[in-house]
Amino acid sequence: MGDSTPQCWGTRPGHGLALVLVGALLLLAACAASRTPGAGQPIAIAVWDLEDLSVLPAGPPGMGEMLAVQIAARLGGSDHYQVVERQQLVKVMEELHLGSSDLADPHTRLKLGRIIGAHQMVFGAFQTVGSLVRLDLRRVDVASGRILQTATTSAPAADMGGWLQAADQAADELLR
Repeated sequence: MGDSTPQCWGTRPGHGLALVLVGALLLLAACAASRTPGAGQPIAIAVWDLEDLSVLPAGPPGMGEMLAVQIAARLGGSDHYQVVERQQLVKVMEELHLGSSDLADPHTRLKLGRIIGAHQMVFGAFQTVGSLVRLDLRRVDVASGRILQTATTSAPAADMGGWLQAADQAADELLR
């Protein structure tokens, strides 16, 4: 009280910390706003490899990845979605030292989606049953984990081209 020197905000004890906290909150808010798609902006979406749930491995090795690429291509052709590059997922997985067993946990996959800037993710599986292959997909909101849309299609198990067409059809259903 005896000091007549004017004090600037932020120079009193405790004010420096308050400035840092306010700055950090503003930065977080700006980042969150930049990640939320606005009206007319495409939604960032990532597509995971489809899991093979067949009793015996179905199709050639890497079929889950081939189907995911087909789905990503279909979604990327829509004005409503911007597909996050597959290499971004791989890069983050490597940086975090995550293996395929870690990805069995849906929460881990959603966390990865948030890290790479995806707003939505597509998960799915395929399974051969007799002479048919069935594809099941789900489009999930990354922030809430809520399933937004599901799709199920099937194709002749012996027709690999039919599998890709089924993936296209399922992707179209996810767009609805």
